[in-house]
Amino acid sequence: MPAYNSQFDLIRQSATVAMADRILALKAGGKKVVGLQVGDPDFETPPAVMDAALKAMQSGLTHYGPSRGDPDLRAAVAQKLFRDEGVSYNPDSEILITHGGIHAYYLAMQSILNPADDVLIPDPSWATHSNMVIMLRGNVIRVPAPAGNGFVPHFDSWLKALTPKTRVIVLNYPSNPTGAYPSREYLQKLQDFAAQHHLWIVSDEVYGSLYYEAKPTSAAAIEGAKERTLLVNSLSKSYAMTGWRVGFLAAPATVIDNALKAGQNSITCVAPFIQKAAAFALTDPAIQEVTANMRAAYGRRRELVIRLSHELECEKVKVIPPQGAFYFFLDLRALKMTSIEMCEKILDEVGVGLVPGSAFGEQGEGFIRMTIAASDEEVEAGFRKIIEWAEKQS
Repeated sequence: MPAYNSQFDLIRQSATVAMADRILALKAGGKKVVGLQVGDPDFETPPAVMDAALKAMQSGLTHYGPSRGDPDLRAAVAQKLFRDEGVSYNPDSEILITHGGIHAYYLAMQSILNPADDVLIPDPSWATHSNMVIMLRGNVIRVPAPAGNGFVPHFDSWLKALTPKTRVIVLNYPSNPTGAYPSREYLQKLQDFAAQHHLWIVSDEVYGSLYYEAKPTSAAAIEGAKERTLLVNSLSKSYAMTGWRVGFLAAPATVIDNALKAGQNSITCVAPFIQKAAAFALTDPAIQEVTANMRAAYGRRRELVIRLSHELECEKVKVIPPQGAFYFFLDLRALKMTSIEMCEKILDEVGVGLVPGSAFGEQGEGFIRMTIAASDEEVEAGFRKIIEWAEKQS
């Protein structure tokens, strides 16, 4: 038999997807499950956005479009980045439309990474951040971001992780799975560090608009940072458009030139009718109100979980309020079980689907990720079941 790509021996399948598949199988077998494992908004895409896509299809936008992205959407992205992040980008040369946030991240890394380059990635973090580096034949160095430091690396950990081959720092704030994000002062210090050591910063900001405390700072919003920062974003989480697969990369023009070549040879272009809908979503004032209501619902569910944690007073489940995103990273280390063991038991015994914290790195062991991108009723019922199960453990 011919040889295959051995890089994939180093990559595990997505724990989130694997859990979702298992839950679907259980539901098909008649088991009632509260699914709190998937990072997919429980809201429908706003009807006006769907109407915009339909009108675009009916007008004939069903063929190839510009590989760089529709000019209207690139302009809308530039408007969004200036409006929300305070960063100015040239839509003609510094923005590329991508097939979702993952594709934006792929193009970013493909554009700047050479084989055997080292990439610094906080632990815990979303598994794709590391897996993509491995697929591109880079080396991942995990930088501990412990719970005791608010799931942000101690700053000296960056220096300890640095090697002569380090080329990139990957950030994801607000974080999946923890919801944490650092202060502007921390990001300023990190950008200074990156400048000193000639490093790129790739910042995954797909949860950037989902925050409950002070507004997070974009990594590119620090003075002088744009020249070494690549922003990855999408409409998936903030606009309830996960299935539309539309995102964008904002970066220096030389990086975009590379990313354009990678995009042309991986997807050709994003569907033009989807791009028209995305441009409408980013710029229509009424849609911004709809998304604000979604964020308010996540905030309400966050407060619901915090209130229940006080009412139920379970010492075995420590609740760390997330600053952003739509997850709780629940601390069950007191139970002295692995994250996988806990998730399997909770699913089998009380019917709640969760994701093991170890799927996000060593620092996630003993934690479980619970989404609040579900109805108020499901969030409350699922959290109560988790507490009920934990209380029964000796």
